[in-house]
Amino acid sequence: MEELFDIVDDQDRVIGQAPRSACHGNPALIHRVAHVLVFNSAGQLLLQKRSRFKDVQPGRWDTSVGGHLDPGEGYQDGALREMAEELGIVNQSLQFLYSYPHRNAFESENVSSYWVRYEGPVDFDPKEIEAVAFYSVEEIAQMLGSGFLTPNFEHEWGLFIEWAKKRGGLKALFPDI
Repeated sequence: MEELFDIVDDQDRVIGQAPRSACHGNPALIHRVAHVLVFNSAGQLLLQKRSRFKDVQPGRWDTSVGGHLDPGEGYQDGALREMAEELGIVNQSLQFLYSYPHRNAFESENVSSYWVRYEGPVDFDPKEIEAVAFYSVEEIAQMLGSGFLTPNFEHEWGLFIEWAKKRGGLKALFPDI
């Protein structure tokens, strides 16, 4: 059965529902997404290589966790569910980062992003993800604009760097780097 998404207005109020296939390809249908940035204690970010069978950005490296919310689901609950489904990471406390509208010619999403520091094992779903790897801030900076990363992640990374700067930079978050 095809996934159903809550459709929301610009103020993120639910105004209906639509199937995934109607939302992807129709930017008029705004739907909700949760992201999680998974960092290790060295300040490296876990990225996932999207399966070549995904309908959006197949084969590119993307945010640690990203997924659509189920109808009626809250952003944090969706982030925790997606983190468990995609990476097998459970029983972690997420820290809220920010929310933002992500709009392009293919889709319109309202995104809430979280972050977590995690050192344990990762058990990714091979139907969704081809590989995972931790990358340093410098390595990510070198990959920006190369086509290696999804445009959505590049946008997310810029927002995260701005968020971190307002809080004293990455060194304040990760003193060991």
